[in-house]
Formats: sequence, structure tokens, C-alpha cells
Amino acid sequence: MSRWLTQLRLILQSVFNRERVDLELEEELQEHLQREIEEGLRSGLDQEEARYAARRAMGAIAKSKEESRDARRVNFIDDLSRDLRYAGRSMRRSPGFTTLAVMIMALGIGANTAVFSVVNAVLLKPLAYRDPERIVTLSTRVIAGSANAAQTSLDEQISIPNFQDWHDQSSSFEAMAYYNGREIPATAGATAEYARGTQVGPEFFQVFDVEPVLGRFFTTEEGKPGSGGAAMISYAYWQSHFAGDPHALGQTIRVYGRALPVVGVLPPGYRFPDDTDLWVPRNIGTEDMKDREGQNWLAVGRLKPGVPLESAQAEMTIIARRLEQQYPEANKDRTVGVKRLRDKMVGDVRLTLYLLLGAVTIVLLIACANTATLLLGKATARTREIAVRAALGASRRRIIRQLITESLLLAIVAGAAGLLLAYWGSAALVAVAPPGMPRLTEVAVDRWVLAFTIGVSILTSLLFGLVPAMYASQIDLNEALKQSAAKSVVGGGIIRMRGLLVVGEIAMAVVLLSGSALLIKSFIALHRVALGFRPENVLVMRATIPAASTQDISRFFQDLLPKIARTPGVLSAGATMAPPGHIESSGGYFVDHLPSQPDWTSAPNAVLSVVAPGTLAALAIPLKMGRDFSEGDTAEKPLVALVNEALMRRSFPDQDPIGRTIFCPYDKLQGMTIIGVVGDVRQSGPADEPKPECYMTYRQHLFNGNTLSVVARTVGDPIALEETLRRLAQETSPDVPMKFTTMDATLSENVAAPRFRTLLFGIFAGLAVCLAMAGVYGVMAFAVSQRSNEIGLRMALGASTGSVLRLILRQALICGSLGLALGLAAAAAGTRMLTSMLFQVQPNDPWVYLAVAALLGVVTLVASYVPARRAAKIDPLTALRQE
Repeated sequence: MSRWLTQLRLILQSVFNRERVDLELEEELQEHLQREIEEGLRSGLDQEEARYAARRAMGAIAKSKEESRDARRVNFIDDLSRDLRYAGRSMRRSPGFTTLAVMIMALGIGANTAVFSVVNAVLLKPLAYRDPERIVTLSTRVIAGSANAAQTSLDEQISIPNFQDWHDQSSSFEAMAYYNGREIPATAGATAEYARGTQVGPEFFQVFDVEPVLGRFFTTEEGKPGSGGAAMISYAYWQSHFAGDPHALGQTIRVYGRALPVVGVLPPGYRFPDDTDLWVPRNIGTEDMKDREGQNWLAVGRLKPGVPLESAQAEMTIIARRLEQQYPEANKDRTVGVKRLRDKMVGDVRLTLYLLLGAVTIVLLIACANTATLLLGKATARTREIAVRAALGASRRRIIRQLITESLLLAIVAGAAGLLLAYWGSAALVAVAPPGMPRLTEVAVDRWVLAFTIGVSILTSLLFGLVPAMYASQIDLNEALKQSAAKSVVGGGIIRMRGLLVVGEIAMAVVLLSGSALLIKSFIALHRVALGFRPENVLVMRATIPAASTQDISRFFQDLLPKIARTPGVLSAGATMAPPGHIESSGGYFVDHLPSQPDWTSAPNAVLSVVAPGTLAALAIPLKMGRDFSEGDTAEKPLVALVNEALMRRSFPDQDPIGRTIFCPYDKLQGMTIIGVVGDVRQSGPADEPKPECYMTYRQHLFNGNTLSVVARTVGDPIALEETLRRLAQETSPDVPMKFTTMDATLSENVAAPRFRTLLFGIFAGLAVCLAMAGVYGVMAFAVSQRSNEIGLRMALGASTGSVLRLILRQALICGSLGLALGLAAAAAGTRMLTSMLFQVQPNDPWVYLAVAALLGVVTLVASYVPARRAAKIDPLTALRQE
């Protein structure tokens, strides 16, 4: 090990020769100056005269030393220039080798650069705001270990009264604001459409310290409840809907039937939160302060200069405890979480991206090992060349520097090719990334990505070039000059080193393959899970009614749904506030009776869904007991409800819930009679277990934002009926915005994140296996060429073709077994990081490891079979004659 460290030190010294020479010159001049001063003093000169004489003498010495240093610098530059030219000629003389090595390294560098471009944009770049580290989110947190710790439905969201107390009692924030964003119907022209709208508090734009590029911010009067209101629009919305016209100020946008004048345009790139198109003011009203239990808002804040995050968190924790004592019915077991905005935005994406970066790093290491094996093989053919150079006076350091220069030039060419691959690869990553991944629009091959590519190229040149350079420079001149060019005295050492590199390649491939296999098995399980409904052939049409009257809203769907149900090709039709895959509303509930002072924070929680008759049939949700909703369940009739089996198991174990009463804090606290029990549905997507759910009929209850999603089960392709449903909706009400999708597409969005992880890990694992297979083939082919005489002698002495074949395959299996053992040990430890990403699969699944071992065994045999067959066909007479 010390010998290797010494060689590395020599290489680094040669690279940083200039800095070393400068330091030596400075020290040497200081010593000369001190000696000249002492000599002058001894000769009778006073202090000033001695210093003057010393400086004159030192001028001549410094000039001489400077000339010597310049000469050495010129020699170093000349040597480097010659090394680069020679490396270029060497690469041109071996175009096949150069192309193969560049392709392997470009693949590894390109994959790393592409993933790093995403990591850089999502995780590393600061947010495009002034002092972004001072911007934080504030959210409700259920205290861990408390009685309500399992209740997470209200996590993150806040209530307006609590926010007002946070704002008034805290001293850590420069500004603090609440907001609430969602898709809303907006009409900026002749056609109604959906836009992303956000209601914001008075200090919202102060938090982000942004200024409008056109117009002004909201006034206090515009934000008051009951006022005419106003709207600010994003730069992108201004360009797309007003063609960038400065006269857009004062024009109106209709939102839920209200005409809001445009008062300002925000700067390009600012669209917080969630690509908002327009912002509307929402000041706190008297009614807002009465609803402390209503957790319907989100909050952000800007810390004061110099206030650390920890201090703000400590202060908000104290305030939360105070509010819990003052308002226990609303704040029991709840505190406040303060988190930097960037950390909040990246969320679970951080672990996924870092794991992907780790995966491509393994691919790069395998590529480096593969290239190193190629260079080791090439070093055999260059033994005589290196021996001649050494005999002519080249030092070992000089030879190593030449070989490292060749590796560096090879890595630079591969880096350039990898950068081109990264440009395409980053675009492909953005295309397949899940919709919820933040800041994807910022992904680009910028200067930081370019610096990363250069750094990786230089590092990899040392990784794959150092070992071959060390071995190639360890030659016996006498033996090397006596041998033919086809032989090498270091062949045995090179074979052993190449074998070790292949063992490492296989081990790293096993780690990637194991992780990929676990994710694939998890993804298959995710697709096989029982959803509780049938998503195929279901068209979903979201529609929002721009009317203030509940009767008008209900009448629209009463008129539309029968028309859709009678449409040829439609089997059944219904409507729901939130199709499976999305939860729109949830809250506590009580059964049989409502306490005089209900504690909703400790009440059991359920998903609250508003649906129309026919929805169960359209989604194929089974009715287990009782009856479904009918058109006779109107607002004038007693309130009725359906519950799912999960709610029945929790609140009515071994009992019949039909006829019992349930109370939910939705739009009214009147008891609803349970008329039926339906099957469980995975409301949040396939990965989440079904939650207790209470269904209410749309003719008896309001629904959020005047919006329902029509669901129609069709005979064939549901998209084929899109225009028909659009026409029917416009005939019913011409100013209704619509948005179409299918249940299959919605389900696909729910599994977008695991699909993204599985796809990329699978690709990287496939690359790793292919590179490892190439490494095994290369080592076996080299070993056969080096042992051709030995194999010929064995066959001349009676060895059969089968025994020679087994000899080579056994050598390959030994390498494969060692790599497999090391890889499985590493995988057993490393795959535990995937635990949170797996569904119904354990990270130590023995069947996965068994499949990986079998696959790597087959790959090793396949890769070594061709060299083994070549060895078995060696002609003994030809081999012995060459000897």
C-alpha cells in the first residue's frame, strides 16, 4: 500500500510542479538574504548598508533562480504538450480500442451528468427568490406519540384563527401569510377553462419579496370579504391570454361568476404555489375567526435577518402549547412545524434522487473498471515500447505521467461525448419524471453541470488510468527487450488484476440488480392489488358550475347525467366530488348521537365523499348491504348516507349499520341515516390501504368549488366519447369549463413515482449487467490469449475439448462467485434504504436474491462461453510452434 501511495504522490507532484518550485524558490531566497545580511555585518557595514548590499546581491541570485524556474516551467509545458500529442497519435493508431473505451466511459459519464442535472435543479439550486433560505413553511403537526398521532388528515394545513395568533404572537418573522390554491374555472376570453388559482393573505408577496412587472399589489379593501375583489396574473398567463398587452390591466377575468379586474402582472418564473396562473386576495373576516377547527389553509413566512430556523421553531412550539391550553377542543395534541420552503418542496423526492445518483455512480465505477481492464490488456502489447523508452532514459515517473496523460485525454473525449448524451438524457428524465416532482422546468445543462462533467472526467481518468499505468511501468528491461511483442512478463499480474476488477464489477452489478429486482417486484405487486373498483373503460369529465345557487348546481347534473346514461356506448354514468385516487375532504365523525360539545380532534376520521346516483355502478364499486342512492333522496327528504366496510369494521363491529345514524362535520351537523354499505376503495391510490369512508348524495349536500367529476363506464375506448360528452355539457350550460381524462390515466398518475424509480433503476441495472458481462468476456479472452501455449500443451498431452472448456468456465465462475458473494453482502445492507419505497416486499426477500444469483450465474457463463470455445479449438501444433 505504501508503494502505491508513493507513486500517487509522485504523480501529484509532477502535476503541481509549478507550486512546488515557487515554494522552494521563496524559501531559498529567504535563506540567501539572511546569509548576505550576516556577511555584510561581519565585514563592518552597519545594518542599513548590509541590507542594501544584500538586496543587490539577491537581485542577481533571484534573476538566476527565476530564469531556472522559467526553464523548468517551459520544460514541464513542453513535456505535457509532447505527452498530449503522443496520446492523440496513440488513440488514432487504435481506433477500435479508442471507440470502445470512449463509448463505455461516455455512457457512465453521460448517465451521471444527466441525473446530476436533475439533482442540481431540484435539490441543490437555491430558490429564485431573495434570501431563499429565510423562506419557510408553517404547518400543523400532530404530536408524535399522542393519542391522535394516527390522525394525519389535517397534517400540514392550518386554520385562520390559529394563523392569526401565530402572526400576532411571534417575533421571528418579517412577514407571514396564508394561502390556498386549486384549479378553478376562469374565463379570460370567450371560452371557460380551468386555471390554477390561489387565494392569498395580505403579506403573501412580502414573504417572497417580489414586485409586479406591471401594475400593483392588492389594496386592503380588495381583500375584504364581500368586496369586488381583484386578480394578479402570472407572466405566462399574461402572455398566453393577453398576448403581453400592457392594456391587460383593468380587463376582467370571470371566476365563479365574479368579474375580477386584473391589477398586476408578476415577474417571469414566479408561479408559487404549484404553477399558479392567478392570485386573488383573501383577508381575514369575522366569520373566519369563528372556525378554529377548520384546517383549510397553508402558510409561509420569511424569517427576520439573522434568525435561525431552530429559534423560530422553538418560538412557534411555545406558541402552539399556549394555544393548546387556551383552545383544547381545536388544538389538542397539535404543534407547529417550521421547515425551509425548499426542503418542503422536495419532500420524498430527495431520497429517490440521491438513490438514483448513487445508482449511476455505481454504473460509472463499473465503466471505470471495464476501461481499466481494457487498458491493462493494451499495456501488454506496449511492454516492449515502454521498455525501449525506459532503456533510453525515461524515468518511471515520466512513463506513468505519459500513461496518465493518455487516460486523461481519453476521459476528456468521453466527457464531451457524455455531455451530449446528458443533454438528451436529462430531457428524457424530465419526460418520464412523476408530475409531482418540483422544479423540473429548471433542469438544464448549465455551468454547474458542465463543471460536474469536467470533474467526473478528470476523476475517472485517474480511476481507470492509475492501475494500468502502475503495472505497465513495472517492467524488467532485460526480460522485456528479449521477448516478442506478443508476450509480456507482467501478463500474470495483469490477469490477476483484471480478474479483481471484474469481481468488483460483478459485485456492484449485483447491488444494482438486487435493488432493481426489489422495485420491480414491488411495482408488480402494486399493479396486482385489489383497488375496490374497476378503472378500465371509465371516462372522467370534471365540470365546474359557475352558479351561486345550490339548486342551479344540482339541476345541471340532474339534467346532464340522464343524457349521458342514454348515450350509445355508455353503460352507466354517475358523478363524484373526488374520483378514486384523490381525497377531496375528510373529517371526524360520530355514530348514533352527537355530543353537546363534540371533540372532533379525537373523533375517528373518515373520507367524506359527495356522489350522485349511478356512481357505484359506473365505477363498479360493489354494494354489500342495503340500497344505493336514488333521485328521490332530495334536500327535502331525510338525510341519508352510505358507508364502506372499513368504517363498518371500525364503528359497527359484528353489527348491522343499516338504519343507524352518522354525524359528519361537512356542511351540516344533522344526523344521516345509513342506508347501505359498499366495498372498500383505495382512495389515495394503490399503495395506501382503504380508509373509512362516508358517502353523501349531491342533492342533499354542497360540494367543494361547485365541482363534480362525471364518471361514465363505456363499452369501448372512453376517449372516443369525449366530444359527445362535451357537446352534451355545453348544451346543458354553455359556460361550463370541462377537463377530460380516464380512470386508467388517473391511476397511472398515482403510480408515477414508483414507475419512475423502477424504470430508471432497471435501466441502470441493465447497463451494469451488460458492462459486467463485457468485463467477464474481456478477461476470459485475454486469459485465453495469454495461456494459449499452456492450453496447446495440455491438449497435446491428451486433454479433451470438454476439459479445456470446463477449465476456462471454472475460472469465470470463480470470479463470478466471488463477485456474487461480495455483491449480495453489500446488497443486503444497501437495499434497506429502499424500505420506504417498497410495497408488499421486504428488502431482504430471499427469492429476489436467489433470482439475482441465478441471473448473474447465467450471464457469467454466457460471457465466458465464447472465449472458452475459442480455447477448446486451439491447435496444439500451432500453439507449440509459436512457443
